[in-house]
Amino acid sequence: MDGQLGTDGEDTPDENSIGGVYNLAPHLLNKFPESHPLDSSTGVSEVQGKGSIKIHAVKAGGMMSMAIDNRGTLWMWGNCPQESKGEFSLVSSFIPMPILAFHGLNVAKVACGNEHVVALVSAGESNNGEDLVCYSWGFNNHGQLGLGDRENRAHPEVVKTFDEESPWTIYDIACGAAHTALLTRKKKSTELESKCWTFGLGDNGQLGHGTTQSALFPTPVQDLPQDISLIGIDCGLFHTSVVSSSGDVWSWGMEKGLGLCPDAGRGSSDSGDALSPLLKPCAPYQPKFPDPVQVACGAAHTVIVARDGYKVWSWGRGRCGVLGTGNELDCYTPTKVRWPPPTEDSEEEESKSSLEQDREKEKEAEVKTETDEKLSSALNELKQLQLKLSTMEQYASILHGCVFGKPFAEQDVPASLKDSGSFNIAKEWENMLETADHRTLMRLEMFYRDMLAGVKDKQMKRRIKEIVKECLQSPEPKN
Repeated sequence: MDGQLGTDGEDTPDENSIGGVYNLAPHLLNKFPESHPLDSSTGVSEVQGKGSIKIHAVKAGGMMSMAIDNRGTLWMWGNCPQESKGEFSLVSSFIPMPILAFHGLNVAKVACGNEHVVALVSAGESNNGEDLVCYSWGFNNHGQLGLGDRENRAHPEVVKTFDEESPWTIYDIACGAAHTALLTRKKKSTELESKCWTFGLGDNGQLGHGTTQSALFPTPVQDLPQDISLIGIDCGLFHTSVVSSSGDVWSWGMEKGLGLCPDAGRGSSDSGDALSPLLKPCAPYQPKFPDPVQVACGAAHTVIVARDGYKVWSWGRGRCGVLGTGNELDCYTPTKVRWPPPTEDSEEEESKSSLEQDREKEKEAEVKTETDEKLSSALNELKQLQLKLSTMEQYASILHGCVFGKPFAEQDVPASLKDSGSFNIAKEWENMLETADHRTLMRLEMFYRDMLAGVKDKQMKRRIKEIVKECLQSPEPKN
């Protein structure tokens, strides 16, 4: 009805069309080549004269369709932002039309929301990935164009945060109904750290800024980790999802990033929307998605492709079977899509994979148990050593107190033992006598005499016992 199918209804209708307005099957855009300007000297389309036109990217929004060809030209049909009679409006175009504002430039990527468009355009005729400039146009009632105001734009305008002078280079963009999200990294940097920016409508937390306020300028999502490499981003109507190269997935926005917040009670003042990024684990025992490829969002659901394209997960609202799980139930957590269709081989592979996972879990449990046992043994040995050390300290303190009349302190440790770890007792005894005062020497003499007297007394007592024992054991004399 608005031209988003790229046909004006004048083509010959067939069994797959209804009044030239609806197409029930894919429809060839026969008039696409006719949209190219003709060369006045040859009467041939410029692109046809230089080679066949080739589309290498397509995108669709609310009531608009877009394509980028092999020359970097951006084409648009359906509800197109235009200036009519001096005022902004959406005008239906029933055949693809080139965006003339980008003539001579190279459009690398495009995204569109319900009624706004964002494009990455190379400043030169070729795209090297570092010189991309961000343009936006269309409706701007919530600041979704990132231009610092709410004025609508009929023609592309540079988002100054990401112009040619910006230190950031954009490598991915996405649009929700009335918000925009994009991924950047520092220009000419060897680090792969990414930064996610969002702007526009924030009523459901789809901006991830921790509030429900809208943003007129691009603003970083601060609650995402700073040392990650994000490889993809996409937006639903009111939620946003990103995936990292290591397999972490974050979602935020309407109903906790379409996890549907099963814990949110009815009548609660909390709407259940996620105002900041929430990490979505692949499974309870497996937080990361293996070998992630891409994340994509529908109106109210999210899909992620992982395992290098061999596995697909989805979550969110399940109406019409959109999650591909075999039913129409909503999914609160990522659930495997039933793809490819199960066969005997795939079931066998799934069984093997499950068995391998079980074995890996058993190995991990064994390693954990062994590690715990070693740690427990080491802690016991440490306790024994600490007990021995405490006993030796007590003994040294008692002995020192008996000899010198004061408790043992750290300064009493001989310097040679501190410095080299060896101890010459004769030398240290001589040094101690040399530095001792009269009182200390007198105490040492008394201690020596007492010790000597004690030793002599003990020796005499032992000798007496020996003499008594010998007398008792000797035979009685005969009469």
